[in-house]
Amino acid sequence: MDIGKSFTFVTEDEKWLEKLGLGALISAVPVLNFAWTGFMVDIMRNVAADDAKPLPDWSDLGEKFVKGLVVTVAGFIYALPAILVGCLLFGLAFVPVIAVSGQGESGANPDLALGTSALLIAVGCCLGLYGLLLSFVFPAVMINYSRQGTFGACFRFGEIMGLVTANLGAYVTAWAMSIAAGFLVGLVVGAAGLLMVWVPCIGWLIMWALGAIASAYLGVVYAHLFGQVGANPVLDLSQL
Repeated sequence: MDIGKSFTFVTEDEKWLEKLGLGALISAVPVLNFAWTGFMVDIMRNVAADDAKPLPDWSDLGEKFVKGLVVTVAGFIYALPAILVGCLLFGLAFVPVIAVSGQGESGANPDLALGTSALLIAVGCCLGLYGLLLSFVFPAVMINYSRQGTFGACFRFGEIMGLVTANLGAYVTAWAMSIAAGFLVGLVVGAAGLLMVWVPCIGWLIMWALGAIASAYLGVVYAHLFGQVGANPVLDLSQL
């Protein structure tokens, strides 16, 4: 796996500034930013196909929008259990307040507040672990979709988990590097932002532009890392 390539490949395209700049603008616009997700899917597909210049153009914006919408809907479905539990937690969060404020009135039980608080913490930790697991597995969902181009490909669990297990070392490396890249770029942009806020009038605009460009850059790095994973064979566990 060529980690360094994932961070430098973008500049090998003679139109990289145009493509990445337009991508940064698109990614910052609500709803239209689905097309940015489709752009990442195309990068994964191109890298897996060993395209010499995997950075796609924006001539097929509508197709990219549809691809991004499919991936976003799939992500929502995967996140739905956490969303439903989160809504339940939101309701339960008011129980300790009601129990404590009503102490001594009509049989209010302070133990209820303590028990509910403990439950909230436990379930909150489980949600955090689920989110971490989802961040690990979902790139494989995107890879499988980039290969097959169908909504059903996002839920072929045997193929998805087979992709992870058959290329576990490369997959974990890609996942870890994407997190590290996000952390480092975030530090740089944050430090630059602290300086830009002191620039009169245009400081906030510069901060916004830096954030959009940094986010777009991280997106293409992420897509290239997992595109390399997608170039490897897949073990279809559903056939075992």
